Amino acid sequence: MALLDASLPTSRLYERVSRVIPPFEWPAFEADVEAILKLKRERDAIILAHNYQSPEIFHCVADVVGDSLALAREAANGDARVIVLAGVHFMAETAKLLNPDKIVLIPDAEAGCSLAESITPDDVRLLRQAYPGVPVVTYVNTSAAVKAVSDICCTSANARKVVESLGAPRVIMIPDEYLAKNVAAETKVEIIAWRGRCEVHEQFTAADIRELREAHPATIVLAHPECAPEVVAVADFAGSTADMVRYVGAKRPASVALVTECSMSDNVAVQYPDIEFVRPCALCPHMKRITLKNIRRALETLEGEVTIDPVIAVPARRAVERMLAL
Repeated sequence: MALLDASLPTSRLYERVSRVIPPFEWPAFEADVEAILKLKRERDAIILAHNYQSPEIFHCVADVVGDSLALAREAANGDARVIVLAGVHFMAETAKLLNPDKIVLIPDAEAGCSLAESITPDDVRLLRQAYPGVPVVTYVNTSAAVKAVSDICCTSANARKVVESLGAPRVIMIPDEYLAKNVAAETKVEIIAWRGRCEVHEQFTAADIRELREAHPATIVLAHPECAPEVVAVADFAGSTADMVRYVGAKRPASVALVTECSMSDNVAVQYPDIEFVRPCALCPHMKRITLKNIRRALETLEGEVTIDPVIAVPARRAVERMLAL
């Protein structure tokens, strides 16, 4: 997680992103940035932005940035009256679960997730019938309704820790097939996987990585664990987006490729101007539904409020809080 100072004048904010946003593009963003900074003060609002948000959001209006685990933790600890989630819908639901008395806004309700859409509560119930007594570990990339019929949540940053914390010989891990398989390779716990996949990370292949290495032999390759196991196997390192940021900061490779969503490279490049970022790019169409304009509109109107049925919220919150307590 990172805390950002978004109180700077817009000219200074542009200096922050000048390496990744050309000068001719900045005027299209500047008025919205100024308006959002003003609205945040008026509304007692905070903006949480995922690592896949575009740089003008991530570096210029966000108060807290990070992976889904970092955002979940901040959502549990924040004291603002209004939370704007610059991410996708399941993240806004998680923020609402942990802040039931606050206004949580999603700037575009259609900002979904292929993983969240790959499984339903009925699917989980059928899995429990097929594997009685086996605990269910649910990736946070799921709806609140799916979390509600699970035992505990996890993120890509803590998946192995969560699985092993249960002390069970085998667990059901949903919905990301590749994350489950990559965790299975690291633990003695038997993992029963679901068939969901991230539409961004499943695009990358081991052949892509080999081609990248041929073109850029000195480049260090970091892969997200939502990638296929064969991609993870040929990478130099695999970890969550937060793990990738830490790796780059600690190792300072001369050249690095982040095998994940496009904007991640842009956002990390702002922090490390001395590092070359080779970009094997895949865009998340859902993340890109969030824009400065609809963040501004959400703060102006307070439309897009996330609500969760209490019958779902109580057990779903329990699954998330159990993860955060580890």
